[in-house]
Amino acid sequence: MSNVETLSGLQRRLSASIPQQQLRGEMEARLKHIGRTAKVHGFRPGKVPYKVLEQQYGQSVQQEVLGETLQRSFAEAAVTNKLQVAGYPQFEIKTTDLNAPQIEYSATFEVYPEVQLGSIAGESVNRVSFTLSETDVEETINTLRKQRAVFKKADRAAKNDDQVRIDFSGKLNGVVFEGGEAKDFAVVLGTGRMLPDFETAIVGMKAGETKSFDMTFPADYHGKDVAGKQVTFTITVHAVEEAHLPEVDGEFAKALGMPEGDVAKLKSEIRDNIGREAARRVKARNKDNAMEVLLKLAQLEVPKALLESESQNLMQQTLRDMEGRGMKIPKGMQLPADMFAERATKRVKLGLILAELVKKHDLQAKPEQVKALVQDQAQSYEHPEEVVRWYSADPARLREVENLVLEDNVVAWVMAGAKVSDQSVTLTELMGSN
Repeated sequence: MSNVETLSGLQRRLSASIPQQQLRGEMEARLKHIGRTAKVHGFRPGKVPYKVLEQQYGQSVQQEVLGETLQRSFAEAAVTNKLQVAGYPQFEIKTTDLNAPQIEYSATFEVYPEVQLGSIAGESVNRVSFTLSETDVEETINTLRKQRAVFKKADRAAKNDDQVRIDFSGKLNGVVFEGGEAKDFAVVLGTGRMLPDFETAIVGMKAGETKSFDMTFPADYHGKDVAGKQVTFTITVHAVEEAHLPEVDGEFAKALGMPEGDVAKLKSEIRDNIGREAARRVKARNKDNAMEVLLKLAQLEVPKALLESESQNLMQQTLRDMEGRGMKIPKGMQLPADMFAERATKRVKLGLILAELVKKHDLQAKPEQVKALVQDQAQSYEHPEEVVRWYSADPARLREVENLVLEDNVVAWVMAGAKVSDQSVTLTELMGSN
C-alpha cells in the first residue's frame, strides 16, 4: 500500500513499504551469483560458503538491492496512483533496522503541471516571408568579390571601402589607455570594425597627414576603463589603398569551388544556397513568433527539477561551445546557474506547452512528414542519398527530426488559429537575424 500527500504546489510525498522477504530473495540470488567467481582466501572459486559471502559482500549487495527495489517500488506506486513524475524522487528510509519485516520509506518529488491555454483566436502573430530576387544574388556575389579584393595604393583622400594603414594613440586624461595604441594598423573603412566616430575621423585624410580629435566611447563599451568617457585620439595615415575587385569570370568561379570555371553554375549554386538559408531563417523567425504567442497564452507552474536539469544541459552545452572555440576549460568547471535561468525557464515552459498541444490537437509528426524533412535537409549535401541512409540508420536521429516536424505542426496550428499579420522582409533584414 502507498499514500500520497501534497506538500506544496507541484511537490508530493509518497509513503510506502517494501517486504523484507522481497529484498532477502534478491540478495540471496546475487550473492550466489557472486560466489561463482569470487576469490576468497582459503576457498576455491565456486566453493565459498554462503555465510562467508554474506559477511564479505552482504552490506554492499544489500545497499544495491535496496536502491533498485526502491526505484521499482516507487515506479509501481506512481502508476497505481496515476502520478506524472517530473524529475527524480528523493528517497528517505524511515526504518532504522534494515532487517525489519517491512522497510518503510518516503519519496519526495514533483509532478507535471496542468497547462492552461487560453483561446488562440484572440492573439496576434507576425508571419514573415521572403522572395529571392536576382538583385540578392548579385549583391551576394559582390560581397564575395569584396572578400577577395586586392588593395593598391591610391594618391587621394580616404573614403569608405578603402583600406588605410595608420598609427593611432588614444589618451584618457593625458594617459594612453589599455588597447588604445597601435602601429601600422590596417582597417577597411565602412566595415564597422572600428567605432563609427573613429572611422568617420579618418575619411578625408591623405597619406602623411596627422589628426587629433576627441571621441566619447559608448556607455556599454566592452573596455570598462573608457566606457562612456571622452578620450583624445591622434591618428597618422601612412597609406590609403583602394579596393580592386576581381571580375566575375572563370577564374573567380574556380576560386569559389567551380573546377570548370562555369559562372552560370556558380550563380545557380549561390541562388540555391541563399534560398535554403533564407528558408531556414524564415522558418526560425516564424517559429519564434509563434512560440512567444504560446508563452503569453499559457498559464502553468514550472517544476524545479526540470529547471535544474535544463540549466545543467545549457551549462554543459556552453562549456562544449567554449572548448570548440579553443578555450581551455578546467575539469569540473561550473558556471553560475543564474546565467541560464531565464533560458531554461522558457525552454521548459515551451516543452510542456508543446506536449499539451500535441496531445490535445493531434499534432504528432506523421511518417510522411519525417521522410519529407529528411529528404529536404539532405539536399544541401553533395550525396543526398547517403544523408538519408545516415538518418534512417539511427532511431535517435529520426527522433530529432520528429521533434522538428512536431514544432512545425505547432507553428502551423498557431498560424491557422491566430490573427496573422504578414510581413515581407529583405535579405539583409533576414540575415541580420539568428
